[in-house]
Amino acid sequence: YKMQRATTLVMQQMLRQRMQPMQCLVSRVPLATFTHRYTATSTVTSKQATPPPRHDWNRAVSEAERIVGYPTSFLSLRWLLSDEIANVALHLRKLVGSAHPLMKTAKHLLYNGKNTMQAWGLIVLLVSKAGGHAASIPDVEQDKSAGVLHSQRALAEVTEMIRISHLVHNSVVNLQTGTQAAQDGTTFDDMSFGNKIGLLTGDYLLGHSSAELANLRNQEVVELISSAVRDFSESEFIGERDEQNNPLPFKPGTFQRPSLSVGVDFNEHDVLTPMPIGQVMGNPEQEWECRNILNAGSLLGKSCQGSLKLAGQSEEMQRHAYRFGKHLALAWQACLDAEIFQTPTLPLDAQFSLVSAPVLFHLEHDPSMYALLEKGKQTVEQIDYHKIHKIIIAGPALAKTKELQCKHTAAALTVLQHFPATDARQALENIILAMQDL
Repeated sequence: YKMQRATTLVMQQMLRQRMQPMQCLVSRVPLATFTHRYTATSTVTSKQATPPPRHDWNRAVSEAERIVGYPTSFLSLRWLLSDEIANVALHLRKLVGSAHPLMKTAKHLLYNGKNTMQAWGLIVLLVSKAGGHAASIPDVEQDKSAGVLHSQRALAEVTEMIRISHLVHNSVVNLQTGTQAAQDGTTFDDMSFGNKIGLLTGDYLLGHSSAELANLRNQEVVELISSAVRDFSESEFIGERDEQNNPLPFKPGTFQRPSLSVGVDFNEHDVLTPMPIGQVMGNPEQEWECRNILNAGSLLGKSCQGSLKLAGQSEEMQRHAYRFGKHLALAWQACLDAEIFQTPTLPLDAQFSLVSAPVLFHLEHDPSMYALLEKGKQTVEQIDYHKIHKIIIAGPALAKTKELQCKHTAAALTVLQHFPATDARQALENIILAMQDL
């Protein structure tokens, strides 16, 4: 111990000796030098057009988490230190360096700050706090420090678990006899092992979310969230797919139907009824909305609706909560769809969804591009994504995608005005504005 203490003191003394010349150098520089440089820089900047203020995404999320009490993602210490998650992480390490899609999903979940997955629970809690609760709710069910109910916080975690379980299940590779993945003997073992981990992880999250949902002891909320899981499954059967179940767009001209006079959505008074998807195929905007409502907007919208149902709010407020969650999810997805087309060149080994908004809009503008997409009917790996990327950024599809994002952003902000003016509503507005600047 004495030797460690002596070594520490010697290192601290050496560090102080090295810092002294730097401090002296800084002290000899006149303050006027910094003032002159700053003045010159600010003078040049003032001659240029002042850009509009940008909203910081991380700051908006941090302020929102402070409003509802603490970070809401189920990726908290109590989850990361549990035996089940620890075992999954241990086995997941064996896939490092492999090409299994599960690794990409895990990386996207943990490191992508703009990702929707970890923010969905936060959105549900902010809507819960913005909507308030009925006076008949007992004090024991309230988290007075955060302004939400304990059941609403549980529902927020359930929402995140269901969403992530769906994405993990989608990472499973089709290894049936005859597929290209099954014939590749060099990677078959990695793919098979990754499938086992993906299935077990997804099933664990989905099973645990079902148990937590049942513990809410509210049959209407259970039916609502169960219908969102049904919508996930239904979204996987829209249109053509390659052998790995990656979605492919319809061939232009396959459907010749007039556009609906109303927006694509579930029945206003009964969201449990399945969506009539057959009426929207062939129209790029409505087909995109249908796919993404089923794949994302349904869960977020119905979770927001369920949170106010737990709070004893009126049917009208519950419908407002559903509309807000749906439009926010669609605006978010449009933002993510457009992100990869913001750069003049596609990053190496990067891919994008072939049913994203820019692709569907450009197919309407130039149906001849479908010849490049037909090559992916066996596997999308055979498609030249770089060529398609160049074609799309040269056309009007990106501008239409931005208009689509603005449309749903404006709709979400409009619905938000039905909620009382609180710090939670302001936090939701800040998140929407920050999302526009991503």
